[in-house]
Amino acid sequence: MSQRDGDGMTQGTTDSSDVRADEEESDTPFDPDATGVIPKLTFEPATSPSSEDADEDADADEGAGSPDEDDYPDTAATNPALRPQQPTVAPPSAAHPDARPESHPDTADTKPAATLAKPGPKAQSLASLVRPAPAGAPTAAPITGPTADPAPPSPTPAHETAAPSEGVPEPSQDLQQGPGAEPRGGVRARLGALVASAPRWLPVLLVVEGLVMYVLALKVPPGPLRGVDPADVDGLGLISALPATAFAAILIMIVSFFITVTQSTDRKFLLLFQIAAITFALHGAGALVADEPRFPTAYIHAGFVEFIGRTGESAINIDARMGWPGFFALFAFVTRAAGITDLTTILQWTPLLSNLLYLLPFVLILRQVVATTRARWFAALLFVLVQWIGQDYFSPQGFTFALYLAFVAILLRWFGRVEPRTKPIPAKGLRRLIGRLDAMTPGELANTGTFRADKLLMLVLLVALFVASVASHQITPFMMLGVVTAFLIFKRTTLTWALPFFLGMVVLAWISYMTVGFWASQIDTIFGSLGNILQNLRTNTGDRIEGADPAHALVLQSRLGILAVILCCAATGLFRRLRRGVFDRSALILLCVPVLALALQSYGGEIGLRIYMFALPGACLLAAYAFFPNLPADSEDVREETVPLRGRKVRFNPEVTKKVSLVLAACFAVLFAMAFLLARYGNEKFERVTSGEVAALHYVYDHDEPSARVLYLVPKEGPEVTPTLPWGERDVERVSFGTQARVFKDPTQIAEAVQKLKAQPRNSYLLVSRGQVSYLELNEGFPADWGERFRAALDKSPDLKRVFSNEDAALYTWKKFVRGTEIPEPNPYKGRGDPTSPWTPVGIGALGVTWAAFFGYEIIRLNGPNRAPRARRRLLFLAIPAFAVALAVIIERFIYIAQNS
Repeated sequence: MSQRDGDGMTQGTTDSSDVRADEEESDTPFDPDATGVIPKLTFEPATSPSSEDADEDADADEGAGSPDEDDYPDTAATNPALRPQQPTVAPPSAAHPDARPESHPDTADTKPAATLAKPGPKAQSLASLVRPAPAGAPTAAPITGPTADPAPPSPTPAHETAAPSEGVPEPSQDLQQGPGAEPRGGVRARLGALVASAPRWLPVLLVVEGLVMYVLALKVPPGPLRGVDPADVDGLGLISALPATAFAAILIMIVSFFITVTQSTDRKFLLLFQIAAITFALHGAGALVADEPRFPTAYIHAGFVEFIGRTGESAINIDARMGWPGFFALFAFVTRAAGITDLTTILQWTPLLSNLLYLLPFVLILRQVVATTRARWFAALLFVLVQWIGQDYFSPQGFTFALYLAFVAILLRWFGRVEPRTKPIPAKGLRRLIGRLDAMTPGELANTGTFRADKLLMLVLLVALFVASVASHQITPFMMLGVVTAFLIFKRTTLTWALPFFLGMVVLAWISYMTVGFWASQIDTIFGSLGNILQNLRTNTGDRIEGADPAHALVLQSRLGILAVILCCAATGLFRRLRRGVFDRSALILLCVPVLALALQSYGGEIGLRIYMFALPGACLLAAYAFFPNLPADSEDVREETVPLRGRKVRFNPEVTKKVSLVLAACFAVLFAMAFLLARYGNEKFERVTSGEVAALHYVYDHDEPSARVLYLVPKEGPEVTPTLPWGERDVERVSFGTQARVFKDPTQIAEAVQKLKAQPRNSYLLVSRGQVSYLELNEGFPADWGERFRAALDKSPDLKRVFSNEDAALYTWKKFVRGTEIPEPNPYKGRGDPTSPWTPVGIGALGVTWAAFFGYEIIRLNGPNRAPRARRRLLFLAIPAFAVALAVIIERFIYIAQNS
């Protein structure tokens, strides 16, 4: 074969065997992380230019800034389409027409010239610079890198010149210094090499620069364009006090992420570090700004840990959350073993650590979907940007959400199932629609090549995660159970129906036997709102956007706006994937299953927040498909995309659409980041805990012998109103926070609050704090100076005595008590002395048989669907009646104990 330059001159010949060898070497190896099954499709446009023009365009694009092969050796070696083209060499002289250019040792593995495309203008200009030297003149050494190193002596005749190797920088005018002149490598060459390697070091530099800038912007003393002054926080929350440099730092980190995403190699560790840096900036802002751990409810959870560590028991009569003590018991064990007595640091950094922990199983979930690298990493970024829900503080729900993500990741990674449809599609009706969806390309990767021992270990871990969630939280186990059931219905797991029955009995047994003190006397409260979807939805939406302060109302509306935008993006991504013949069942299951929790109950007005949190993995994955819906090509570079499978006509230039998609994705990322700061920290005025409030409660703890009582301010009394103060950090069995003092917009109306305090026993305190006052001002329309005027009115009251006061909080107690009145003893906490029923022993025995039979059935089934059918049948004959007896006893316990309590 021969190759011709721009003038049509023959440059060299290659042997046919060399060509075949080169063609074999250019085959792209199979990449299991791409799709495993989908080949790369290429299509010629209707009016395609000639191959020569296409090659010239490719060369022009390469010269415009495409990374060199030296920067990405693995990609260039495996994907011929990404390999930069070599410049042409000077033609041999007439005296040696068959002479072939000598190969440099560093370029021995490159393709011969016969397999290269036609050189573009840049390559021709380089060839014109390397002219044949006259006879007897010294030959210039080939350029092999950013600087020209002299080559070893060569027996090649003087009139021949060696071809430059790949990665050669554009020659400068210093090369044209006359015959026989050595090319100089100076500052210009080094700068050229530095610019050429910018795609490798620029993203790292940007993300480190943005991270340092952000920390300095929030931690240095307040001043122009730096520092955060808590006094500047208004109804918009923390975003109103952030300096401009903080927003610039977040923008720099997001730009760094998208620069890395657009590169030709999958730099996993760098991308993960960039997302972790963005997570630190967004979810660590509260810890960087606040002096004390934020979010008041975290303190009561620390009090539960302190109580269990001190007494070794969990008392459900103190708080219903102690009926699910797994999370508190775990931290009580860890803190006692480590000798930790102060949980302040743990409380302060838990939100950031939780979100970093969420990333690990979510990235594992993303590895099991058929998507390009851009789609996967953009979904991970979205997962960080729209997680404004605020349930990641020191809490059981934040802990069990990580267990939920790990549970889903194990289901997809080790027990995933993808089977092509073999049945014919029905002719019409709903069955035809279902058949067409079933015949589409699956959006998940099949689980192949896993050893039985690995599956057994993962099955045990799966059950352990579920049991830990059952013992720690009320809602998370139902989410896990719903996901595994939906996977079985839609044939996306190799597990059997024995597992959901096994797990379901674990949940029912825990509620029936371990939380009797919670449900025995309040059956109506637990089951009263079952099935009342509209009421539960109204409680979680309409009731949460009411607010008197216009700025704070904008915060509440922005949260609903983020929800609406992410759901619209998810719907768009699902539609675009269906247009390409891909049906993402797993992502759709992860999005829709949590919504079913609306039929349970309002969960204190927070079920909507929990649904949003559990639906985020599926929503973010589908939303990423709205920007990057194409399937990955069957190559190592999973950024290479196929065109739509179902639409054979390419409507737009694929290169243009890729660039537009990247720009749109970057714009949405910046928009979500700014909206996150508004939605996540919009309640900063009353969610931020000050040192003065903590000091006031420490005064109560120091004077709670044998008991104490704290009254907190509310605009209206009700069971779902919780204190907006850091309550319950210590002595949860001695200090009661169950009494509410109603206040009014007129700060001089203190009669009802004073009367409520008078009705309490000795050692009772009325607490006025900054957080409570801010909550009343933002959500109930109280005047801006209400707090100062209310405290002044209490100071003037002849019946009250102020026992503690600082800028952030004040404690008032009754001035005169009847002589001889004693401080009451605290209510005794109960251990496991719960009521029972006559059939309880039978139910416990049936539970053991049920669990053993179902788990044994699942273990045998790991060997395959046809393994030991007789043994599995016998286990089913044993498990089904035992399951029926255990369920009947659980129902009998609910009825019997509720009637006799």
